[in-house]
Amino acid sequence: MRNSDSSSGFTILETLFVVALIGIISAIAVPQLTNSLAYFKLSGDARSVSNAVAVTKMRAASNFSKTRLYVDLSNKWHRIETADAAGTTWTPEGGQTYLSSNSNFGFGVVGTAPPSTQGTIGQSAVCKNNAGTDIANTACVIFNSRGVPIDSTGSSTNNDAVYLTDGTAVYGVTVAATGMIRMWKTLPTSTPTWMLQ
Repeated sequence: MRNSDSSSGFTILETLFVVALIGIISAIAVPQLTNSLAYFKLSGDARSVSNAVAVTKMRAASNFSKTRLYVDLSNKWHRIETADAAGTTWTPEGGQTYLSSNSNFGFGVVGTAPPSTQGTIGQSAVCKNNAGTDIANTACVIFNSRGVPIDSTGSSTNNDAVYLTDGTAVYGVTVAATGMIRMWKTLPTSTPTWMLQ
């Protein structure tokens, strides 16, 4: 015969211990998760820009036309545009790709460009409209029909770069005069340690 006085289950002390343990683990995990999500957003944005530059280069070579990556620095988006046969009228291809909420185009306090790239750190040259005048708060990476990076006059250049930051890291997508595209990362310090990604 069984003893009817025996009880089963958890005591209040055991339950409070488990709840306290969950609270401690959560206090440690939530900030780590937040940092990881911010890292994934910024690195994803940098990869998106790098891929867009590569597609722009390929599109120029496949269409035998000037093609550019148009970057709107203020509104935080970029898109590919193709020039007409005369090279004077730019037509967007596809839609705009926006950055994540905490990401911005810029390099913050970083004082020097990645090695063997630009002489002075900075976004690519401003875009020009169809009339040939500068468009404020933009940056353009232009490729000629052979996939070689050029400036607005058609001369070869190695000053093309697009920088992104969220305040915790800085990514740079650079284009060499040969057309080689590289992605770099550093901490936001005045003397950066650029690492090739």
